[in-house]
Amino acid sequence: MNKRKITVAVTGLNNIDSPGPGIPVIRALKDSSAFDVRIVGLSYETLEPGIYMHELVDKVYQLPLPTAGSAMLKERLQYIVSQEKIDVLIPNFDAELHNFIKIQHELKSELGIATFLPSHEQFEERHKSELNKFGEKYDIKVPESHIINQVSEIKKLEDDLDYPMVIKGRYYDAYIASNYEQASSYFYKIVAKWGYPIIVQEFVTGTEVNVTAIGDGKGRCIGAVTMRKLYITDKGKAWSGVSLEDDKLMEISRRVIENSRWKGGCELEFIKTKKDEYYLLEMNPRFPAWMYLAIGCGQNHAEALVKMALGEDVKPFAEYKSGKMFIRYAYDMIVDISEFQQISTTGEYAR
Repeated sequence: MNKRKITVAVTGLNNIDSPGPGIPVIRALKDSSAFDVRIVGLSYETLEPGIYMHELVDKVYQLPLPTAGSAMLKERLQYIVSQEKIDVLIPNFDAELHNFIKIQHELKSELGIATFLPSHEQFEERHKSELNKFGEKYDIKVPESHIINQVSEIKKLEDDLDYPMVIKGRYYDAYIASNYEQASSYFYKIVAKWGYPIIVQEFVTGTEVNVTAIGDGKGRCIGAVTMRKLYITDKGKAWSGVSLEDDKLMEISRRVIENSRWKGGCELEFIKTKKDEYYLLEMNPRFPAWMYLAIGCGQNHAEALVKMALGEDVKPFAEYKSGKMFIRYAYDMIVDISEFQQISTTGEYAR
């Protein structure tokens, strides 16, 4: 079968100890049975390892940081499109999605770049800060959560929440605090990195189980794979995991995707208690860093997303294989300093 040649731009090239989803998404696209994919990497920092993974990434352009706003992002993409024909763009960071969602229709109509992203309303309603409302709306158990902007508010919450409690940033980072001193320390640590507000969440004990999924935006769950974490880093990231057969978890996940009419990839993070209750901790609005496990289980979510972005109809995956493990590893790449200098000085790099 002849594969169709397309160019896909992908962000999230920071394949480090707290990895972005970009490299797994690229690997999934390279495994596509339908497309012969040329990859344009979009980076924010000059030391993102994906920049230098020449077997996966064909050309790299730097983007302005998300704080620069959507106008600056569009201007940069206009330049990139003058150099490259990009068929589909897949953003992979929570913090950048607001800007991409804001200009997604302009990208298509003016620059010919297709995306497959949730609406602004969908993106906002599943925020960590809106988790209580989200759980009530879609009939899902969620931990009790409170939004704070001052460290002194932690003391007031001690009447409602017992220690340990979870201190979270709006986009990233979560720490388990066993006392007020730890909680206040984590508060300032997250604020320094990600700003306000801070989420203080009830700590629910149990097993961490996650779901990588994709919705078509019309009420269909196109694919979903469940996973139990086997090894977790000090940053709470799964370093290994195994796919599960869990009908109840799958039913809850499908209900969330279908009832919210979610569009695009996502990750659902749950705690399964000893009483077999499932508490939704987060719904991340993009593929997770472990999404390549879905390939090993027989579902190529990245390929399905590209097809839907191009306007093609995609049938939902009927099944997946359980008992498949992923094990993350690190290795040292050797690159020439001239490569680093090129991306640092020109904002782009070609092998």
